Amino acid sequence: MMSQTSLESKLEALQCHFTWDLDPSRSRLSRLRYQLEDIGTEEGNSWLGHIYNLRGYVQYKLGFTEDAQSLFNKAAEAFCQTRRADSDEGPWLVVNYGNLAWLHHHLGEQAESQAYLSKVDALMNKYPSPSQDELHPEIYAEKAWTLMKFSTDKKLLAADYFLRAIRMQPDMLEWKTSHILVLYSISTSAYARLDADMLEKMRIAKEQDPENLYLAVHYLEQNAKTMKKERVEDEARELAQKILRNPVSSYSGMKALLWVYIKYVSVDEAIDLAEEALRRHPDVRFLKSCVALLYKWIITSRGSFPNQSMIDRAIRLHEEMIPLYPQSCLVKRIDLANIHTKSNHSQAKAEQIYQELLESDLETAEKQLVYNRFANYLYIYRRDRQGSIQYHMKAAEIPYKSYYRENSIRFLRKIKDTFRKRADELEEFLENLQEP
Repeated sequence: MMSQTSLESKLEALQCHFTWDLDPSRSRLSRLRYQLEDIGTEEGNSWLGHIYNLRGYVQYKLGFTEDAQSLFNKAAEAFCQTRRADSDEGPWLVVNYGNLAWLHHHLGEQAESQAYLSKVDALMNKYPSPSQDELHPEIYAEKAWTLMKFSTDKKLLAADYFLRAIRMQPDMLEWKTSHILVLYSISTSAYARLDADMLEKMRIAKEQDPENLYLAVHYLEQNAKTMKKERVEDEARELAQKILRNPVSSYSGMKALLWVYIKYVSVDEAIDLAEEALRRHPDVRFLKSCVALLYKWIITSRGSFPNQSMIDRAIRLHEEMIPLYPQSCLVKRIDLANIHTKSNHSQAKAEQIYQELLESDLETAEKQLVYNRFANYLYIYRRDRQGSIQYHMKAAEIPYKSYYRENSIRFLRKIKDTFRKRADELEEFLENLQEP
């Protein structure tokens, strides 16, 4: 039996979720839990082992150790199925065994922890990295896939790790596609149109991986502006039929395709497609969220004049969906409040939802979001300029860098030039803001 110090030293040296400095907030963990569940567990998904591994880590961080162990065990089974190797074991299990070593250590089961450490050593000796100074490509790929689920700075690392894995093992198509998808995610997070080089990379990836409809939809979305309308419509409808035939998943491409339909086909056809998908799979949580989001897009878009029946349908969908994401429904509840503002008979419900959120126990970033959205609600729907300023100030003074903070600061800068009574106060407030 090795000493406690020696054991902890070996654990710290492992490559696994417990050592990758993920450290998400509890609200982020809850969102990630639902996102991973919504990917689905369809057989044949080449990322199924990675999904179970990350789900296991998330459940551990949320305090569900039994669930974590079950999911880590499912990850090992999934890797055996998806890799179709001669042996049940391979380098793809290094991260999984590392996770199990850490889990047993945290549970006080040191003998089991040491057993998994020995398994990791055996695998690394049997399957050394092709490059002496780098990790095994299987480890790089799993680390990359994991990091791409987090913030932009971690996505940049993910892109680099995918590239390293691909250079050492260029025959893994799913790694190549995911590398392009993480580059796409980084590019679009800046709200800029993709450059020609990125579009060409997506085109090549689409040709190499024609079954990946998620990639195909995003490629169509990026090219639609420069294509003939009839061709966009034809391609969108063809993709819709393929997606409807496939298993439901958050990576099916449905959500992005509905956005393409709204922008380039028609709102009516978008609604028909969404409702048809939900009719086929009425109990699938992710599809319900897609349809609810579609109605929200339509109802809250500028220049939209939705009828009451559409508003009622949107409200009903949101009320059905929110309990399905109980630990991660903040934005969905705000969306519901904003839909109520459009209703002929439930506008007071919007204020009630916001007041409930303001009184709830929220993390710092969540408070900032609620203050910003409530401030916008007061300004646009209640014509309450003073109240709006108050809540934009509350959002801005929270030293957490986000879109919502920047939005509140922009509002305050703009209004101080038109609202002379509070110009000096706002000027001083903005000058003294603490940087995140």
